[in-house]
Amino acid sequence: MATNIIRSGNPERPVRSYPASPFRLFEEFFNDWTFRSMEDRAEFWTPALDIMEKEGNLMFMTSLPGMTEKEIEIKVEGQVLTIRGERKSHKDSGYTCHRQESRYGTFSRSIALPDSANPDDIRADHKNGILTISVPQKPEANPSTIKINT
Repeated sequence: MATNIIRSGNPERPVRSYPASPFRLFEEFFNDWTFRSMEDRAEFWTPALDIMEKEGNLMFMTSLPGMTEKEIEIKVEGQVLTIRGERKSHKDSGYTCHRQESRYGTFSRSIALPDSANPDDIRADHKNGILTISVPQKPEANPSTIKINT
């Protein structure tokens, strides 16, 4: 059973049907973009990060569309890899925005590297809006058998 809800705010928005769940209605009410200003959405964002392993390297990939290498900072402190940057809003470029669903603002991602990571030989590539960071791993020590003296 669905309940029709008419929202205050924008009278031109169509009436939509939602399941009659009080939790869903509460969530939709507070997540409605018409109740938020652009500044509320611009504080920070977190780009998705994929972590993979290939040929002895840890690979970190994140999508940063519209950003240049100069807007991205990559640091390694101890065994922590940090990616920081700021994605500018289109309105900062002189455009009049009628709707902006893209996230923008500052971001920071920190990832603890395993002890096997070699932070001295990290490489980063930025191509077609995808940042790829390759962290080589140290060759694992060969296990040895220890003789017990009696």
